[in-house]
Amino acid sequence: MPELPEVEVTRRGFAERIRGARIAQVRTGKPLRWALAVDPASLVGRTVTAVRRRGKYLLVDLDHGILLMHLGMSGSLRFDAALPPPGNHDHFDLVTNRGTLRLNDPRRFGAVVFVEDEASPLAIKLLGGLGMEPLGDAFDFEAFFAGLRKRKAPIKQVLLAGDVVVGVGNIYASEALFLAGIRPTVSAARISRPRALRLHAAVREILARAVERGGSTLRDFSNIDGQSGYFQLEATVYGRKGEPCRVCATPIRMIRQGQRATYFCPVCQKH
Repeated sequence: MPELPEVEVTRRGFAERIRGARIAQVRTGKPLRWALAVDPASLVGRTVTAVRRRGKYLLVDLDHGILLMHLGMSGSLRFDAALPPPGNHDHFDLVTNRGTLRLNDPRRFGAVVFVEDEASPLAIKLLGGLGMEPLGDAFDFEAFFAGLRKRKAPIKQVLLAGDVVVGVGNIYASEALFLAGIRPTVSAARISRPRALRLHAAVREILARAVERGGSTLRDFSNIDGQSGYFQLEATVYGRKGEPCRVCATPIRMIRQGQRATYFCPVCQKH
C-alpha cells in the first residue's frame, strides 16, 4: 500500500507541472472505492491552482473546489502530455492543456472525490480524524507525547492508527522504532519522555529519508514517471527476519500485530 512517503513522492512529481493547467476533459472508468460525487463534465474549464498532501490523500486544488485523491492499496498516478489510451486498470483521467493525470488501480481501492472545500462534510469525514503531519513544523513533540500517554495499545499499533501522527505505515513504523530503540510491543502510555523524544525524531528522519529514496516499492508502487522506490533496499529490520541486525548481529525477529508483520531486534530494542 502506498504510504505517506510514496504519496509525497507522487505529489512532488507532478505538482508544479500541473499547476495552472486548465481541465479539458474528465474520464471515469470502472467504479472506485468512492464515487466522484459530481458530474465529470462540470469540472471542464476549471483550473488547477495547487497540489497538496494531507496524510495519504492528495488534494488537487481547483479555482473552485478540490479533488481528493487516494491511491488505495495498489494505485499509482501518471502525468504526461502523451499517455497511451486507457487500459483495463486506468479508472480516472484528468485531461488538461498541460497533460493527463491518470489513476491506475488494479484493485480499485483508490478514489477520486470532489468536495467544495475542506469544511464540507465529506472532506471532514475523510480528513478530520487524521493526526499531525510528521514532515513539517506541525509535528509538535508535546502534542505527540501527550497523544502517546493516552494510549495503552502497543506503540506500533498506535503509530499505524494515524490519529496521533499520520502516515507512519508498516515499513516506516518498524524502522522508526528500531532507530529509537523501542520494542514494538511496548504500551505507548509507558514510553518515557526521553524515549518519546527519540521516537519523535526517528519518525521524522525515517520518513524524510524514504521520500529522498523515492519511497518503497514492494509490489505495485511506482512514481509519477513509472519509476520504483528504493528505500526498502536499505531497511534495517523490515523484511529481514532471521538476518543479522546491522548493529549487534542478533537475528531479526518477526511477529504479527493486527495481522501486519512487525520486525525488530530483540537486543537493540528495549521493553
